[in-house]
Amino acid sequence: MTEISSDAFVRLPEVIKRTGLSKATIRRKEMRGEFPRRHRISANVVAWYESDLQRWLRSPMYWEEPGLAGTS
Repeated sequence: MTEISSDAFVRLPEVIKRTGLSKATIRRKEMRGEFPRRHRISANVVAWYESDLQRWLRSPMYWEEPGLAGTS
């Protein structure tokens, strides 16, 4: 069973505004594990958890997906 977070969701336009990254760069960084993963919240809508985005903004060069530290 998947754990449900009580975090607020942040949609793409706000992620772009906060990070200064383009949509393509965000996707590329996600695929390389250098940016938090998006979560599908409906058929046509994705968003990021506020807490993940805040952690990335504090330390973008050293981002690691929670739970994956030391698995490289």
